[in-house]
Amino acid sequence: MSLIFSGMQPTRQLHLGNYLGALKNWVKLQNDMDAIFCVVDLHAMTIDHDPETLRNNIREVAAAYIAAGIDPDKNILFNQSSVSGHAELNWILTCHTPLGWLNRMTQFKEKAGKQKDNAVLGLYAYPVLMAADILLYKATHVPVGEDQKQHLELARDIAGAFNRYYKADGFFPLPEPQILGEATRVMSLRDGTKKMSKSDESEYSRINLTDDADTIALKIRKAKTDPEPLPETVEDLEKRPEANNLVTIYAALSDTTRAAVLAEFGGQQFSAFKGALADLSVAKLAPIAGEMNRLLGDKAELDRLLKKGADRAGEIAARTVNEVKDLVGLVRF
Repeated sequence: MSLIFSGMQPTRQLHLGNYLGALKNWVKLQNDMDAIFCVVDLHAMTIDHDPETLRNNIREVAAAYIAAGIDPDKNILFNQSSVSGHAELNWILTCHTPLGWLNRMTQFKEKAGKQKDNAVLGLYAYPVLMAADILLYKATHVPVGEDQKQHLELARDIAGAFNRYYKADGFFPLPEPQILGEATRVMSLRDGTKKMSKSDESEYSRINLTDDADTIALKIRKAKTDPEPLPETVEDLEKRPEANNLVTIYAALSDTTRAAVLAEFGGQQFSAFKGALADLSVAKLAPIAGEMNRLLGDKAELDRLLKKGADRAGEIAARTVNEVKDLVGLVRF
């Protein structure tokens, strides 16, 4: 049986990159496979955080999932910390993960930077918890962005090492990455060479999923471009980062290709294209913001949906944890 697992951290607001790179694809995949979608709140504790803000962000991310089209009745949707199996399996898997494997993880080096000695252990061991998240449900497929592909490869290595150590061939499936769509990497609206980020100081660098129609249109109009007309070929487009980013966003929002977008707009000035992109962005994104606001207006109902998902996830997780404990030699009652 094929099973998808994926999740996002509740750190600050979700933005257009999160939607195009993940959420939009999840909505399509939920119709083809069984799916588990998680708000990975334990991962959010690897950086400085305010407890009340974290609580609000957990609900906001859950609301974004539902507003974007994830069906909490059809799929399992919950927050990670509500299922203790994530932390239990994480510890067991850390005991089968060589330090050398973690030392190769480039994202820790990027996030820790020159403060590596002061970085918390959770940030360093983050990829093992990610592996536990996936393997706890024996997921076969994981939609990921390019920046998470290395972590998924580690999850496959850990699964294989565990299976071999306990002579339990196939106990954990080796999850396959799914990198989908035109917008696998959405860039900043202010700098086409930098990834769109929640942490960028400029609000005009990204479109937040909570932005209203006027704000979305304004940010598109203010997006950085270059003085030349839009190119007519993808080859030329890829030499121009800001143009490439805006065309990629248009293609992803309209479920087409960059080549098709250039066939329509190639050779035109950016003013005309930006107007079309602003209209398209508002049409696709403003309803998500509206639905998020509605969902967040009834936190009790949102919490009910999360608990319902956690109960369903917990049943699966408990079976896996018990099987793992039996394999590794722990006594359970």
